[in-house]
Amino acid sequence: MEVPAEASPKSSLTNLSMDEQSYWIAFNRVPGIGPANFRLLLSYFQNSLATAWRADSRELARAGMHQKTIDKFLLHRDRIEPERELELLAQEQLSLLTWCDPTYPALLREIDASPPVLYIRGTLQEADQFSLAVVGTRSISNYGQQVTERFSAELARGQVTVVSGLALGVDTLAHTAALDAGGRTLAVLACGLDTIYPSRNCALARRIVDSGQGALLSEYPPGVRPDSGNFPARNRIISGISQGVLIVEAGEKSGALITAERAIQQGREVFAVPGNIFSSRSTGTNKLIKDGAHLVMEVNDILAALNLFMLPLQIETQMALPENAEERTLLGLLSHEPMHINALIISSHLPTSTVTAALTMLELKGLIRTIGSTQFVLAR
Repeated sequence: MEVPAEASPKSSLTNLSMDEQSYWIAFNRVPGIGPANFRLLLSYFQNSLATAWRADSRELARAGMHQKTIDKFLLHRDRIEPERELELLAQEQLSLLTWCDPTYPALLREIDASPPVLYIRGTLQEADQFSLAVVGTRSISNYGQQVTERFSAELARGQVTVVSGLALGVDTLAHTAALDAGGRTLAVLACGLDTIYPSRNCALARRIVDSGQGALLSEYPPGVRPDSGNFPARNRIISGISQGVLIVEAGEKSGALITAERAIQQGREVFAVPGNIFSSRSTGTNKLIKDGAHLVMEVNDILAALNLFMLPLQIETQMALPENAEERTLLGLLSHEPMHINALIISSHLPTSTVTAALTMLELKGLIRTIGSTQFVLAR
């Protein structure tokens, strides 16, 4: 396995062997072993977590782990069987992605605290890179319900994947509207995927998976129950896997505001729907707008800000010219020799989300075409 010495989640990595994968899962079960400790271990033990698993206290200390974390690891190591973890995944019919998988979501890989291990029930697709998180209050008003359903359905019809947290209220409506519109949706959970929380959304969770229109995701292994401390951590994944976050309705202390805060830290765009100034459900969203979030009144406001306009398939695109500086830059880099998307990102000095969105537009206009899934050439 060829892995850069720094073992950065932002690096171009290769798939793990099944044996090595089992140790990633095992370490992920140990409380206190998060992204920072994964990096320390991968760096010191030359990308072999199997070797790290068998290390003694002194060697783990030399790797840079704190003694309290070492003590906790040694305590849990005797209770965890790495090979059993793979069997459990098979029993639960879960798939797994790690930093070492090329198909690990590119946007999520960018964030500082990206989860080393991601459990999945359902299917992820390349198209899911064009995604928007839709979140908000559990106690939704009639106004919020109309807005959520309209925005989520229109995003789905515009081929934008709707991401949310499967909570009651805005989350439930966002997932449901996306499915009803024939689009895709991802639900990020704050517990193991063998548990659906809240239980009232079990049918919705099954629909997301069985329809083939999305997936359930979690950084927590099977057996982990919902815990109040898991939800803020979960929110960083909701924003991290998305190009932006739309807050529909949120009170002054809504958990959706944590998602907005994480989005800002991650360099994502934050959108908010204005609400009644006398409504407690709009206190958070109105404040977000006051503090600089995009005020949105229709889906086109979001698509324009993210450069995600999807042209109707029935309309012939007669515009054979790039519309902005980003599209012109990428066209200038492309030729009739295939160029990988990573090379385009590096050469253009543009954010990943900008490059992927601009390439989609250029392809829809007939100016470029794909060779394989991640290489591009001029179309003419």
